[in-house]
Formats: sequence, C-alpha cells, structure tokens
Amino acid sequence: MSMPSSFANQLLVALPTLADPGFARSVALICQHDDDGAMGVVVNRASEYTLGEVLRQMDIPCEDPALLEQRVLAGGPVHPERGFVVHDGARPWDSSLEVADGLWVTTSRDILEALAGGDGPEHAAVALGCAGWGAGQLEYEIGENSWLTAPVRREILFSLPLDQRWQAAAGGIGVDMMRMAGHVGHA
Repeated sequence: MSMPSSFANQLLVALPTLADPGFARSVALICQHDDDGAMGVVVNRASEYTLGEVLRQMDIPCEDPALLEQRVLAGGPVHPERGFVVHDGARPWDSSLEVADGLWVTTSRDILEALAGGDGPEHAAVALGCAGWGAGQLEYEIGENSWLTAPVRREILFSLPLDQRWQAAAGGIGVDMMRMAGHVGHA
C-alpha cells in the first residue's frame, strides 16, 4: 500500500497499541508535512489552563465569560509555552499557515486579541504546544500501526466534547476503537 506524499489536513488517530503515554488515545490535526517532517496539534486533550488565564498572562482584556472559561488544549510536547490557534475563516492573521481551504493554524497574538474582542473567527481552538515528527518518522509510525489517518471533520476540531473526539475520528472511517482495543495484538 503506498502512502500519500503528505498527511497534511488529515487527522492522526492513535491506535490502542500506541504505548507512548503522551499520545495514547490522542487525535492530532496534521498542519504541515513534507520531507523534513511533520507538525500537528493534538485536539482532544485539555491543558490545565483556561483561555482566560492565558489571555490574562498576555495582558489581553476579555469580557466574554464563555471565552474566559474555554479550556485550552494541550497541543503537544513541542513548544509548550507557545499558543497555536486552529481556526476557520478566510481572514489573514500575522502568522497563519493554511492547513486546508478555510482551515488555518495561527501562532500570532493578533488572533487572540481579535477573539477576546469578539472579532475573531467563528470557530477556534486554542492549544499550548504542538507535536512534531522528524523526517520519515510519521510514515514509520503509521507503518508500525501506531496511528490511523482520517479525514478532517470540523465538529471534531471545534464542537464535540474532548472525550468523544478519539472515537468519533476513528468512527469517521468506520473503525470502532472500543471493539478494536480488546483485539489488538491477539492473532
């Protein structure tokens, strides 16, 4: 089976066999993938912070109670001090990378200021940190049955409760992780 040349704009879904506790049962949006490696943001793990705490730390005023209470995602172990905003919309921000048509990841302060002021994109998920894979590493891990790839679905990124995203991402390609978990490794 040949692998696509890039897994960008795919969801990476950890199989039950993935032993790394940092990624067990995780779902990551692959934002960038080329010959040098891959970068993604885990979209189903809560960090210990709320968006209100992050905005206060950055001296960005916000009056929206729902936004202040929004849980910030733990996006991965790389650059845990940096914010990554996965969002929709067509408006350009200072440092945006287009993942797919109308889906972006942005690392600049201006999008957080816009969100706090009620002028941000319609859907946004804020994460601290990202995940990274060296050249060939992601392809190897997929070949070792650590990950499934699934198409991006906006509700997984923005609206489903975090504890439902792993099963929903796999279910999108017809895989029931709960049934698989009991059979993995038993030939």
